[in-house]
Amino acid sequence: MPSPGAPVPSRLPVEDSYLELLADTLEGLDVPARGQFLQRYIRAITHLDLQENQCIQLWDEMLQRRRELSENLGRQVALKTALMDVLASAGLFRVPIVIEYDELKTLQLNAVTDPLTGLYNRRLFSETFEKELNRGRRYGSPLGLVVLDLHRFKEVNDKHGHPRGDEVLRAAAATLKKALRTSDSAFRIGGDEFALLLPQTDAEQALALSRRVEIVFAEMLQMLQLTVGVSMDHGVATFPQDGEQADQLIRVADERLYRLKHANHGRTANGGTHPPSNSVPQEATSATDRPVAPPPPISIESGRPADRPEPKVEPAKYASEPSDAPGPSEKAAPSQATPPRSYAVQRKAERVSMAGTNAYAALGEQGARRARVLDLGFGGVAIELENEEDLPENILAVLHVPILPPVRVSLKPVWSQRTTQGSLRVGCAFIS
Repeated sequence: MPSPGAPVPSRLPVEDSYLELLADTLEGLDVPARGQFLQRYIRAITHLDLQENQCIQLWDEMLQRRRELSENLGRQVALKTALMDVLASAGLFRVPIVIEYDELKTLQLNAVTDPLTGLYNRRLFSETFEKELNRGRRYGSPLGLVVLDLHRFKEVNDKHGHPRGDEVLRAAAATLKKALRTSDSAFRIGGDEFALLLPQTDAEQALALSRRVEIVFAEMLQMLQLTVGVSMDHGVATFPQDGEQADQLIRVADERLYRLKHANHGRTANGGTHPPSNSVPQEATSATDRPVAPPPPISIESGRPADRPEPKVEPAKYASEPSDAPGPSEKAAPSQATPPRSYAVQRKAERVSMAGTNAYAALGEQGARRARVLDLGFGGVAIELENEEDLPENILAVLHVPILPPVRVSLKPVWSQRTTQGSLRVGCAFIS
């Protein structure tokens, strides 16, 4: 216990106390273990790649230098001061730059981030793409690449000004951030061009995500009240089906992007003219470059497959919107003709088939029961139960859909249908 009036030694800062503890610990280690630790430690604090024997020699010189400096100054010198002096004397720090760790992390983040949208930039896109391709080759897992750009974006800058165009870019970035899983990455690779890297994602899942991104982006633009119909087009390529190298996949995705842009040249995100009936269908941008006939989704409203006529849906189309296939609906179009005009329709009946995926819904507070998700729309969801059960009027559920994070929803059963296999299909509407 110090005597009264004796000077109290100053308390070491946390960093110095840590180094003191580190020095005491290293003394008890054998040479190989000490060399391995010091090599990683010096790499972490100085970004220098040195041999283990060099690291041990520098550490011993640092301890000796601290003793010399402490004796000359008559006070205890911090280990980090001696370490800096040894590294500078050895020529390893030619022009030392002192910077706080938090500031260094900020600089590193700014170097790979687009300042306007907050997305990663093209530089990090190239690095991340190669890493994910190597991971896919090693584990034999697919990798989805989606290239997107904004149709008629230049007209926004010309008509509304660049600040308004910046709002459109930020809306696109916000749409991408909401749509991705934690393992996915979004990048701004050009002025109005974006890219998505989707690990463990096949072509069907990547296409489903791309279509949903387009729809959500169109809804977000409604708040900006633009007079120019901006839309987001996409092109999808998957590893390894479309190529095994980054440049091959980018070329395939770009080709499919511009093919889709040509097919949808007359379409606008907020209404207006639509592509001619002889244009290439959107499904032609899949991995096979051939029109794909996806399994018909089940209507949430009526419980019938979508390929059957649904009186509640078809009349909602304007005469300027072509029918999906030739048939009676085309003949009836002239009688429903209305002057072409800009309009915004709430696409409540649009559905995305979940056939062939592992989408499911966990039912109940504890999620004890599971149901397979057949399709998903803005108005609700169609599920399939293995056994016939009495469902309550309101169902709490957590939807697990590929590409999207789990979503907690409240469902109200609207219709039910027994299948030939003995399972029960139930159409449910979302409850706000």
